[in-house]
Formats: sequence, C-alpha cells, structure tokens
Amino acid sequence: MKSPVFRPRLVDALRGYRREDFAADLSAGVTVGVVALPLAMAFGIASGVKPEAGIFTAIIAGFLVAALGGSKVQIGGPAGAFVALLYAIVERYGVANLLIATAMAGVLLFAMGALRMGQLIRYIPVPIVTGFTNGIAVIIGLQQLKDFLGLSIPKMPSNFFSQLAALWSHLHTVNWAALWLGVVSLAIVVMWPKSYLPNHARWRRWMARVPGTIAVLSLGVVAVGVFGLQVDTIGSRFGGIPQGLPPFALPAFDWHTAQNLVGPTISIALLGAIESLLCARVADGMIRDRHDPNQELMAQGVANVVSPLFGGIAATGTIARTVTNIRSGARTPVAGMVHSATLLAIVLVLAPLAHDIPMATLAAILLFVAWNMGEWSAFARLRRYTMPYRATMLSTFALTVVFDITVAVQVGLVLASLFFIWRVSSLTRVDPVRLPADVATLGDGSRVEAWRLFGSLFFGSVGKLEALADPAGPQPDVVVLEMHQVIHLDTTGLDALETLLERLHAQGGTLAIAEPTAQPLSLLTRSGFVERMGTHNLFEDLDVALATLRARHAGAAADGSGPAAGPGNG
Repeated sequence: MKSPVFRPRLVDALRGYRREDFAADLSAGVTVGVVALPLAMAFGIASGVKPEAGIFTAIIAGFLVAALGGSKVQIGGPAGAFVALLYAIVERYGVANLLIATAMAGVLLFAMGALRMGQLIRYIPVPIVTGFTNGIAVIIGLQQLKDFLGLSIPKMPSNFFSQLAALWSHLHTVNWAALWLGVVSLAIVVMWPKSYLPNHARWRRWMARVPGTIAVLSLGVVAVGVFGLQVDTIGSRFGGIPQGLPPFALPAFDWHTAQNLVGPTISIALLGAIESLLCARVADGMIRDRHDPNQELMAQGVANVVSPLFGGIAATGTIARTVTNIRSGARTPVAGMVHSATLLAIVLVLAPLAHDIPMATLAAILLFVAWNMGEWSAFARLRRYTMPYRATMLSTFALTVVFDITVAVQVGLVLASLFFIWRVSSLTRVDPVRLPADVATLGDGSRVEAWRLFGSLFFGSVGKLEALADPAGPQPDVVVLEMHQVIHLDTTGLDALETLLERLHAQGGTLAIAEPTAQPLSLLTRSGFVERMGTHNLFEDLDVALATLRARHAGAAADGSGPAAGPGNG
C-alpha cells in the first residue's frame, strides 16, 4: 500500500504521546528557542533585512517546519547558508522582491516534494556541497568585518572584490570600542562552557545551561549601558525590534517582476532543499531514525510561502539548532513548535531590551558561526583525493566566494558530470579476443575477429567502438561482439553499432552479438537492431557463436554457395 502523499511526521509522533515526552520536548524547545534568538537576529541583519525579519522567520517557518515536516527533530528558520544569496538579492532587487522570490521558491519546493523528488538531492556530489558550504562561511565572515571593526561603511556591497575594496578603503575608520567589544564577545562565545561537553566542575555545569550567545548578548547590552560605549546597536541602526508579530500582508506581485526573479527563485529553492535534507540526514544519524525527504520538502515549501506574508525571509533546516534540539532531549516535532512559541514569548515580553544589543557582538556571534560552519579540514585532505574531486570542490568554493552560489553549483554540477563521463568512459574497454588459427579463418576463407566489450557503451565512450568500423583499416568478414559485461547501452552506442552493421553488410560481412545483458538486449530488440542483424546472429555465449559460425560457413563452402555472410544467410 502506497504511503499518503502528505503525511507530517507529527501525526505519527502524537500516537501514544506521553507526559514524559512532553516534558522532554518542552525542555528542549525552550532551550533551542533561547539559542535561536541571537542567531535569528544576526542572520536577518546579515541577509540585508531588519533583525525582526529573522525572528519572524524563526517563529513562523520554524513552527510550520516542525508541524508539517518529515523529520522528528528538525528545527527550521533563517540559516547561514542563505546569507550571501539573500543579501545579493536584496542588493539587486530590493526587500519586496526578495519576499516574492521566497514565496515562489516555496511553491517550487512544495512541488518538488509532491512529485517525490526528495531523493534527487542526494545526487549532488559531496565536493560541491563542501565547496559551497566553505564558500558561504567565508562570505559570512567577510560581511561581518564591517560591524566587528566598527567601520563607517554606509552599506556593504554584495560583490566579493567590492567588499574587499570597501573594507580596505575604510580601514582608517576603525571604532576601537566596537573592535574591543567584538574581540571580547568572540572570546566569550568561543570559551563559554558548552552544554554537550563533559563539565565536571559544578560552576561549569551551571554556566553551560545558559547558551554562550545569550550570555554574550546580555554582557554586550550591559557594557553599552554601563560604560556608555559609542558603538552601533540594533536601536541606533534599526530603531529596535517591534513588540509583536507584523500584520498579514500580501507582497505586491506582477508577472513582469516575477519573470525577473526566476533565477533567485530557483537558487533559494535549490539551496533550501539541499540544506534542509542535509540537516535531516545529520539528525537521522544522531537519533537513529529516517526522515521522509518528500514530506520535508513540502513542509519547507509551505513555510517559505507563509513566512514572507508576515515579513519573514527564506527558511530551511538549520543544523546547529537541530543538533541543539537533539542534545537537549527532544523526542518529537512538538519540541520545534515549542521553540517557536518560546521565541514569540520573548518577542512579546523582552523586545524593548534588544534596543541596546551592540552590532559588534552580533558580528562576533556570526564570525563564530561561520568558523563552525566551514569544513576547513577538507582543504587539508584534498591531497588524498583525485584531481576531479579537487577541481570540483575548489572551483565550487572559489565561484561561491567570487560570484554566487547559483553559478557555483551550476559549474560544479557540470564539472562533476564531465568528470563522471570521463571516468566511466575510461573504464569502458573494447578488447580483442585471441582466436585460434582454425577459428580466425573459417572454412570458406572468411576472416573472423572477436571483441570483448566491458563497461557502458554511451555517448562518452562510443569512440572506442567506432574504431572497429574504421574504413581505413582492413575489414574482417565476420565480427563477433561479446557483451556479457556491458552494463548499459544508450542510443549513441546503438548508433555506433548500427554504423558497424551497415559497413559489414555493405561488404557482405556478418555482425554477431554474444551474451548481451538485459538492458542492452532490450534496446537492441526494441529498436529493431536484432531483426536487421538477424536473430540467428544473436548467441548465448562466445563459444556457441564461434562454433555456430564455423559450422555455418563450413556448410556454405561444401555446397558451393559462397560465404555465409549477411543478415539473411544461414
């Protein structure tokens, strides 16, 4: 019986749901909600929008991903992977068009899930994922240097080289108070006791219950208030955070604008699908579970359609918050819903306190996130891998940093495909079979050549087969192809066989095929090739083919009928 097209994991999780499960989910949800607050604000600002946009995304999209998703513990919200892409879209098209592109990407994500395309995301090679992840980490870190150093740059450009130029040209405007605050904040975040590490001392266990990001935000607010530091804050730059959710509002939509947003829409959908399913796979490994990728894509689609209606930005699965959720004891999607409720409660009660959060402290948090996000050891391990792996990963990394993730993934996929074609082609062989003298020359004087084929006869390897039909060389009267190790034949390979057959028939020769496997035989039969070749020239193995051909030609020589060649003879 086929599973339903739309079935959230929450439905199954609530069966037999107990009080102990709710206690565990409540504790985990509150913890991850507190952890998500500074990250949501920081990712919103880094994406080129106001901090509350990041918080609204975490509340709305986080709730929908948990309630409708295909994973038990996935936490959705704004993610570091989106920062570079969203910032570039805002820079080029504006915030209003970002909301439209996000909603359109949500529709695309839902369609991908409904069409059961979740498994296709697994086909993206590891070097591409590693390359663009490290590239995004570099971009996030570079963008935060402005606030970390307190530079007087009105607005950071989205282009990599323009960012370097802006940072260099404004280096003389360093705000030393912001720099020292950023350095201290970064040191606190790095050294703050982690709840998932073994802390034997009682004071370390007590401190580990408070997330380091929350601790550093609180200390930053205190430092600004007590010492009167002249640094940029959320209040000075954005006017603070509103105390409550924004009203429902449909973004202005017209087809002319939508046509210009096709590229950004596909980029958001593709990146959201990759990140959410990668995150779900990481979670599966930690809790020994298996998520439903199609349901997860549909949930991500709904979240990205609804979030922009309340001023939110693109959302996806977030690895750091999902891992925190798991380590805090989450058991079901209820924990993700509690995480959203916690964020909503914080906004409703404590929003005015965000006025004095220093931008340098948020920059320090994002620098820490960027460092943890990158798989830097992958560069050191490159020497262990092949040239195609290195070329794919380094080109994806460089293109992500210098251009954008869309170009990087496109080029990475093209390179990976070309290297795969080259590799499969190099594994394909057409080897001559040594025949005894009495077999190589038949009774009527016909000359026989046999070839053993290995691998895949497709558009990337047919050159090796075309050499058999080279008119410049001497042509045998009979060609036998043993194909029991040919795993695949495509139409280009079939065309090469057709060419060989036509040239042999033109000179009165014979083509025979021995022991073809299922897929090649199916194509040869459906295309009519076997009929044109002659079904009597299709054999169960090479020995039978050679023995039959020898007997056939010996009989032709004895009765004086000439060579037993061609599709109609024998």
